[in-house]
Order: sequence, then C-alpha cells, then structure tokens
Amino acid sequence: MAITKNTRAYTGGKYNLEFDPNGNAGWIKDADGGHAVADVVTEKMGADVLARKHLGNVKYEDVSFKCGTGMSREFYNWIDTAIKFTSNVDGRKNGAIVHFDYDYNELSRLTFHEALVTEFAMPALDASSKDPAMMTVKFKPEWTRKTFGGGGKKTSSNLKPDVQKKWLPANFRLRFTNDASFDSALQKVNKIEALTIKQKVVENAIGEQRDYQQEPAAIEFPNLVITLAESHADKFYQWHENFVIKGVNGDDQEKTAMLEYLSPDLTTVLFTLTLEHCGVFKLSPDKIEAGVESIRRVKVEMYCEEIKFSYGSAVWA
Repeated sequence: MAITKNTRAYTGGKYNLEFDPNGNAGWIKDADGGHAVADVVTEKMGADVLARKHLGNVKYEDVSFKCGTGMSREFYNWIDTAIKFTSNVDGRKNGAIVHFDYDYNELSRLTFHEALVTEFAMPALDASSKDPAMMTVKFKPEWTRKTFGGGGKKTSSNLKPDVQKKWLPANFRLRFTNDASFDSALQKVNKIEALTIKQKVVENAIGEQRDYQQEPAAIEFPNLVITLAESHADKFYQWHENFVIKGVNGDDQEKTAMLEYLSPDLTTVLFTLTLEHCGVFKLSPDKIEAGVESIRRVKVEMYCEEIKFSYGSAVWA
C-alpha cells in the first residue's frame, strides 16, 4: 500500500528579525500583529430596507515584539533614530520577521515595508527580581505580506546563534549627572517603573491606492518614577519643597538623570538612557500601618522633556 505524505501541525520555534538589505538583525522572543484589516462601511438604508456594506481602505495592524541583548547595531540605531525624531528616511525600515522551527528550517515569513517605530519600552527595574529583562518594540508598517514555507531552507551562514548576554532587571545604576549631592539617595533606589516612549503616526490616504502612507507626527516621553527607602529621601523632600511648594522650578533646578542597565557583573553597561530636564512633581510615601514589619519607602515622580538612548556591549555586529 502506498505511503502518502502526512502534513502535520508545527509548534512555535525561533523568530528572527531581518532588515533589507543587510539581513539578520537579531533573534527576538516573540512577535504579534501585522495583519491586514479593512474598515467595514455601512451605507444608509435604501428602499429595500437593507443596510448595504462594503470595505474601505486596507490597514495593517502594528507589529510588536520583545527582545533582549544581542541585537544588531542597525537595530539599535533604528531605535535611536526614532527617539531623536531627526530623520524620516533613516527611521523607516523594510524587512521581515521569520519563523523557524527548532532545526532552523524556515516555516513562515512576515514581510513589512516602510516601518516606523511607534513604541519603545524599557522594562521595569526591581532589585529583588530574578526574571530576565526584555525590551518591547512596536512598529507600524505601511503594508505587510505573509508567506509560508521555504522549502526546508536553512538559516544563512551569517546568522548568529541565539546566545545573548544575561540582562536582569535587578542590575541597574541611576545618578544625576549635574548634581552629585543625590548620589547617596539614588544608591538606595530599589524600583524604577517601566519607561515607554511613544511616537504618534498619522495616515495619509491616497485616492488611487488602497494603502495609506504614514508620517511621524510627535513623540511622547514618559515620567521617571522611582522608589527608595524613606530614610534616605531627605534630598528629594528638600527638592520637592523648593521645586513644587515654593515654586523655585527654573531650568537650573531641573536634573539630568542617567539610567544604566548593567550586566550581572555590575560593571558592563548594556544600555544607557539619559533623561534630560527632569523635575519632581509628586512624592508618595507608603501607606502607614501599625505593626507592619517592612521598610518604609517613598515613590518619587519626575517629568522629563527628552530621553536619549545609547547601547554598549549589547550589540553583536
């Protein structure tokens, strides 16, 4: 009896980010989105008492993925360009997210065109955390195409193995570069909330095309929110009283914060965020409860006007 081919379902494997024309940009943990959708337009009810419907222009969902260290220099430059908001050309990328099985055979490919970064999030930091840290990137493509298979095609020889430097949310260093008097207080910071930078994108409809053209419109920077022991927060209380209550809040009273993400040896800098023109606007001590045996902490919230991103030893090419 002849044996027929048995096509079976497959499980998730590995995901690789590619940029045109250079190819591999690094291995990513997961990927979601990029699907083509169309608005459903409902017409006014006619004589036949039916609400006729038809499709409007096609749109493509944002693509989001998570990654750690070990991405390419081109990838980190793409993030840096988006945050600087200086060049529309360099900020656009063509490429693909490729799905491989565990034997590195290509299973599917999501090709994207003219992608703009719309969101870049660095993880929350916690001195007691043991979980691996991941950054989240979201981008908006002008169009995507999904293809399956690959004929058993192996990864190209220039793909690096998915071995990356360890990155833990417990390893970080924060300081004010323009005010060393806060050093002892900042050394007691045990938590920093996630920092998410967002870029707004507007769509430009073109009559003879079903796809939209996209243009970056504005960039939004988050607040810097830290938590530290209240016993070491005197400098922040003094700054809050002068800056908020007394109104001494000129540019010369703002701080420049440098947040360094460190490797487990606490000496190698993986990434650096420089937050400029930071100003305190809220202090929130922990709720007072009698008989609770825990360290009393205070949350400090600061606005910032600009964030700069740089990468150190996290890059592999």
